[in-house]
Order: sequence, then C-alpha cells, then structure tokens
Amino acid sequence: FPINATITNGGKTVELRNFLGEKRVRVVNMLPGVKVEKSNSTKDELVISGTDIDLTSRSAALIRQSCLVKHKDIRKFLDGVYVSEHGVIEE
Repeated sequence: FPINATITNGGKTVELRNFLGEKRVRVVNMLPGVKVEKSNSTKDELVISGTDIDLTSRSAALIRQSCLVKHKDIRKFLDGVYVSEHGVIEE
C-alpha cells in the first residue's frame, strides 16, 4: 500500500494516509520554526527545514514515530517513514 503524505497549513502539518491500508489519518504538527515541503528532485521525499537543528530533528522523529510498525519482524517488514540523511542545506 503506498503511503500518501499531504502537507497542509502552509508546511506546518503533515498528514499521512494509507499506512498499511488503514483508514486512519496520522496528523503530525511541526514544532515552531520548522517547515516541511515535498522534494522537487526526488519522488516520495519530504524535506524538513528550520533554523534550529534540535527542533528540526525532533520534528523528523515525530513523523517517523507516527508510522512505527508494532508486532511484526522489522527485518522483513520495511514499510514506514525513515530519515535518509541530515545536514545543512546549501543554497
């Protein structure tokens, strides 16, 4: 089942739909000073940006924790949201 991520509220809220085929919508609010947007270059990638690295890391953790898989073998069951890289975005 493909996970659908919708960014609402001007980049302050992420709605995750269709995780494991569930009808439940997971709503994750970003912490103050953090914005989220979809990547232009890569499909199925969210870019979280902000001035405080602690708040941006915690916002990424909130998104990841909202889609944790319980009671399954995580070596085989790889569905979810993961952090692929972190660092400074050069402009």
